[in-house]
Amino acid sequence: MLISEFAARTGVSARALRHYEHRELLAAERDTNGYRVYAESDVPRVLQIKAMINAGLATSTIRRYIDCAQTGEHGTTLEMCPELRAEVDAISAHIDQQQAMLNDTKQRLCTLTSKN
Repeated sequence: MLISEFAARTGVSARALRHYEHRELLAAERDTNGYRVYAESDVPRVLQIKAMINAGLATSTIRRYIDCAQTGEHGTTLEMCPELRAEVDAISAHIDQQQAMLNDTKQRLCTLTSKN
């Protein structure tokens, strides 16, 4: 299927599909006119990429671990290896740090605006 059909089928924009290809996450065949052509078998991969991006993984991380993604009846999951576990834990720790900073900022704003 052509990129516009594939975009509609996966819920991912054509621009995002080209970005996935540029980042070597997805490979499209080319027809004689040079148009990208996708197979039905590419749908799960795009859905895995989309799920991993939505979970906060960078495309460089996804490229390294896309083969660990499994799609089942409960969505996309990752088969964890030690390297991926370390990256996921680092992302989680970074989110915790950002949340703590936001909480501190919120507390300072409350202190500034409270009436004595």
